[in-house]
Formats: sequence, structure tokens, C-alpha cells
Amino acid sequence: MNIAFHLTQMAKIQPYKRAVVSPSGRDEDGRVAYSQLTFRQLDMESDCLAHGLDSIGITRGTRTVLMVPPSLNFFTLTFALFKTGAIPVVVDPGMGIPRMLSCLKVSKAEAFIGISKAHAFRMLHPGSFRSVKTCITVGSRWFWGGHSLKNLRLTPWQPFPIVATHKDETAAILFTTGSTGPAKGAVYTHGNFDAQIRHIQSHFQISGDEIDLPTFPLFALFDPALGMTAIIPDMDPTQPAKVDPEQIIEAIINQGVTNMFASPALLDRVGSFGKQSEIKLPSLKRVVSAGAPVSPANIEQFSHLLCDNAEIHTPYGATEAVPILSISSREILSETRNLSEKGYGICVGRPIDDLQVRIIKITDTPIARWSDELVLPPAEIGEIVVKGDLVTQSYFENHEADSLAKIRDGKEFWHRMGDLAWADTKGRIWFCGRKSHRVQTPSGTLYTIPCEAIFNNHPDVLRSALVGVGKAPKQKPVIIVQTREEGASYENELKRELLNMAAKNLLIKDIDTFLFHPDFPVDIRHNAKIHREYLAEWAEKNLR
Repeated sequence: MNIAFHLTQMAKIQPYKRAVVSPSGRDEDGRVAYSQLTFRQLDMESDCLAHGLDSIGITRGTRTVLMVPPSLNFFTLTFALFKTGAIPVVVDPGMGIPRMLSCLKVSKAEAFIGISKAHAFRMLHPGSFRSVKTCITVGSRWFWGGHSLKNLRLTPWQPFPIVATHKDETAAILFTTGSTGPAKGAVYTHGNFDAQIRHIQSHFQISGDEIDLPTFPLFALFDPALGMTAIIPDMDPTQPAKVDPEQIIEAIINQGVTNMFASPALLDRVGSFGKQSEIKLPSLKRVVSAGAPVSPANIEQFSHLLCDNAEIHTPYGATEAVPILSISSREILSETRNLSEKGYGICVGRPIDDLQVRIIKITDTPIARWSDELVLPPAEIGEIVVKGDLVTQSYFENHEADSLAKIRDGKEFWHRMGDLAWADTKGRIWFCGRKSHRVQTPSGTLYTIPCEAIFNNHPDVLRSALVGVGKAPKQKPVIIVQTREEGASYENELKRELLNMAAKNLLIKDIDTFLFHPDFPVDIRHNAKIHREYLAEWAEKNLR
């Protein structure tokens, strides 16, 4: 079982269908020019590169850092690595230099493939790359030596014998961003990737004529295996909240995009512009938004751009296990929205296919063995755990993280998501926030998402964040507010109104402290998760 076999199969089934389309500039009239590879071309080019990689020792099991932006080369290189049985190591460059250097050092990579800027970065920080023996430059090679991608392509084309990796063999190491804790390398097997493709295709009913706009680079890699055409968006993938909505809409209309992935921040930016401009996107039949809780208001706003038969899906998951739950916009807007705004949490749907999802008792300590006694009854808030074929079984050489996140169940493992939720009697899961963000007060425990949702109903509140000041279980609950406008007198009046809201609601009655922050810090991957750890420190300093 090798994930690259999916590409070769698609190249046989639909050789002349476009596999990857990339914007390559504009003409004098401002029209976008595109470069592209068909499935046949992508398969053949990755064969040529696989021969080149194999000739310089990048073979089965070689951990290889890949630092190449979304492009035609990104796709050919990734599938070439899979074909040789090498292990791509993917680190998000937006996580910040110290964190990125730590991840790269931990990965103990033996090879490094990157653009010129990435190699310059490598030369400036040699300590994190001591294990690297083989280097390949994509683009101009300056003073650092090694190989160039251009010279590695073996021509004329010869088919490359794809390495017959097994389902439990490591296929890639994908690092979490560390936005809610230390960054960790999730070990993906070829079996994990194969399962993801099967679950995504069956759950979202992806057909053979689909065209995708994946605004998150890693998700783009699923497209060739699914038989979808991938349209590389003209955007900075590390800044989805600052995307130019006209360029996203332009790509959808130009290419007849049927499927799009968008973080909640990008969904909001494009949806706001599209609604104001009264734009319709008739080709879109499916929008997938994930990476952080997606507000019903955000979903409703973007729905104005869609035709009646199109839906917005909000799957739930994490780097270690995705997707595991999902719900669509019709159910959200017609049923769960009202409950979310009352503080029930955000409904993230039902388990996908045959994945097993449970809610267990909250604890911050390791759980060595699975027991059914851990499982809570419906309506009780606990931690989400999942077991299934797409769930990664370990982190790369991180036993401490394994002990905190994995529960052994015979020969299998449950993964602890680190998120809190409750299950209703319809089998739906209601997300209530991160376990590490719960606020433990003398009167009881408060959860971020339910409390914040009530305050977010105020028309002048752009968003809010619940944090705890002090040590559990004697924390002081504080609500930090980002307003739609600024001004001291305005904020004083708003504070009085929020106090009145809290006094009338049993869920938030103990909250009496409000602070105002001009611009919430958010995660670097999706620009959507509120960085509550930073806000908690900020609140403590302000209250002191």
C-alpha cells in the first residue's frame, strides 16, 4: 500500500484531465495566465524525479524536509518522494523561527529539498540541520552546493517502480503548529493516507469531474489521489485572513471550481466581500471549512454566494486525525445555530463512516489502558477520543506526547483530541473548547465556547475570549472583548451591558470582569483559533 499508486491509477483512468493548475502571472490586460499538468504528465514527471532522487540516495525511509510553496513542483516532488518510499517531513513555515528550528532538529532529517530562500535559512541555522546529508535546491542554487532539481529530472521518461510500502509503514511526518501546545510530529502511515482518501471521497460524495480550490496546501495533496483537479490559489497560504477575496472568486469563476476548502477566516473575508458585491458562484457545490470553530453567522453569510443545491460542511479533526466528524450548513442554520447562540457549544456533527468517537472523563494525566468505564453518558462534558483507520498512532520520537495523547486498546490506540465536548441523543458532538483552556473557579468549571457564544450575541462584540487568571481550581474568570469600534466611553457602556447579560444567565453569572483588546492573536495556520494562552497572560498583567 503506497499512496502514490492512487496517482498512477488516476493517470490510467483519466490521463488527459488536468491534475494541477497554477497561476503563472497576468497579461497586459490583467488576465490570469495558468500553467498546468495533466494526470499523465504529473505521473510521468514524478517518475522522472523519483529516478533522480533514488540516484542520489533519497530512497525508502529517508526522512526529507520539504520546504517548497504550493506549485507544480510541490506536487511532483511530493509524489516522487512517495514513489521512492522516502518520508516527507512537513513543517509550517508560519509557526515562527524558534519553533520551526526545534521541529526540524527533532525530525533528524537526512535530506532537505527547498527553494533558494529555504536553503539560505538552512545556512543561517546549521545547528538544526546537522543530520542533513543530501540537499536539493528548487530554483537558483547559490553558494551552498548540493543538487539542483532541474538536473535531477531523468529524461527521457522511464516508468519508476513504485516502492511497495505496507500500510503500517511511515509515509510522512506532519508537524502540528503548536498553536495550543508544543509542536509535535504526527507520524502518518500509508494506511492512514489511504483511509483518509476513502473517507473523504465517500462522506463528501466526490465524483470524477470535480475541480478543487484547496486554500490550505497540505489538503491539496489529496486531490490527485481523489481524481480532482487542484487549482492552486493566488494567495499567501500562511495569511488566509488577509487573502484578496477578488482573486479567490476569480479563480472559482475562471476554473469552474466545484469544491473549496477555506479556513473560517478566509470564509469570512470572501463571504463578506461576495455578499456585499452580490456575487454568485454557481459552479460551487461544496465548501469545506475547518481549522477552528465556524460560527453560524459566517456560514450564513457565505451561503448568499451559493446556489440552493450547494452546502457548506464543517468537518472536525486535528493534524493527528482528520476528518472524524462533520455537519452541513442546512442542519446548522435550521437547527443547531439557535442552541449554539444560547451556550450549548458548537455542534460539529456525527462520526464519519465507521470511525469510533467517544466522550471520556476529563483528566490532565496519561491514561495507559482503555476501559469502557471512561466513557461519559450523553449531555456530560468530557474529552473527545477517536479510534479508526485514519487516526495516527504515534508522534515521532516523542514518548511523553504519546503517553498524554494515546490510549492503548489491545493492538489499537484511541487518540485524545485535547478538546472538550458533549454528545446529544442524536449522536451529534457539541464542541465546548480546548481542555487546556477550561477555567476552574471555586464555583465550578467554565468552558470557552459556550460562554463566549452568549457574549458574542451582543451586536457591538466582534468576538470574545474566556480566560482564567490565577491557578486552578481558584481561577478568576475574565472575558476579553474585541469590539467593532473603539473608544473608552463606548467600552464603559458596553461593559455595563455585558454585566447585565451575565447577571441574567446561569451559565455566565459568575463572570464580572471584562477587558478590551484591540486585535486578538490567532493561530498561524488558519488565522482563526484565538491564542487564549497569550490573552490569559495579557489579562493577568492588566489586572495586576
